[in-house]
Parts: sequence; C-alpha cells; structure tokens
Amino acid sequence: MADAIQSRFWVGRLIFVLVMLALVFALLLPLNTQPRGWAAPDLLLCVTLAWVTRRPEFVPMLLVAAVFLATDLLFHRPPGLWTALVLILTQMLRARATGLRNVPFWLEWATVAMGIVAVTLANRMVLAAVMTPQAPLGLTLSQMLTTILCYPVVVVVAYALFGLSRPALGEVDARGRRL
Repeated sequence: MADAIQSRFWVGRLIFVLVMLALVFALLLPLNTQPRGWAAPDLLLCVTLAWVTRRPEFVPMLLVAAVFLATDLLFHRPPGLWTALVLILTQMLRARATGLRNVPFWLEWATVAMGIVAVTLANRMVLAAVMTPQAPLGLTLSQMLTTILCYPVVVVVAYALFGLSRPALGEVDARGRRL
C-alpha cells in the first residue's frame, strides 16, 4: 500500500516535469516568426497552477523554482523576477489547497485568476520601476486574459490525460498524512 502511494507520488512529479519540458520545447520552436497582435497564454503558469491547486504534493517549491528559473534564462527574462512571483503565488495556493478542495470549480478558477492578475501586474510594476524594456501593455493584458481563460482547459486536459484530480476525503500522502 505504501509503495503504491510512493510510486504515485513520484509518477506525478515525473509527469509534471515531462509536461513542462514539452511545453518549453514547443515554445522554443520557431514555428511562426511574424509578430501577432495578441499574446498566447502562459501555459507553463497554467499547468503549474493546476498542479498546485489539485495536487500540491506533486509540485514541491524547489521544482517550481528550478523550472521557472530555467525558463527565465531560456526566454531572456530578468532572472528570478518571474520565478519569485510564481513561487509566491504557488505557495499561497498551496496553503489554500485544502480549502479549495471542497469549493465549486468556478471559485477555484476565480482564486487562480486573481493570482494571475496579481503576479502579472506585480511583474509589470517591478519592471517599470527599474526601467526595464517590456512588452506593450495590450500584449501583457491579452496574455493575462488568455491565461485565465485557458486555466479550465488545462484542468480538463490534465484530468483527462493524467488523472489529475483533487484528493478524495481521507486520502493520505506518502508519509501517511491526510491530504
């Protein structure tokens, strides 16, 4: 019994890492070199928030930090700023994960949406304060909006493909603690 719980724990982490690697690979491919008038959703953020709200034990803080610091470096963003903001958001959602287990999906979505708005605006304000060149406000807002709208799709896909669901009442983690 404990071996099954332990293996599910590590398989969940492995799936998260593989999904993130696939998304980073897809984002680095030069598929379209023409600029668009809108920004695509931040699927890395959506996947991370879905995993943290649904199964926080699968996504430890150091794993989130490593993934987002690597993406900061790969995507030529200021190293550590987006990582720190995402870490703050994930830790806040991790602290609320047990409370979000019993609420309707729309309330979970609203909580995640407020977090996405907060980190996007905080990122913009910090970059403006240190006078770093940044994307136009319209692109940032369109990315924020599409990320919020993509969250339910990511949750449905994660549930359908990987069985990512909220923990059941009485479910325990690898150490025997109640989730």
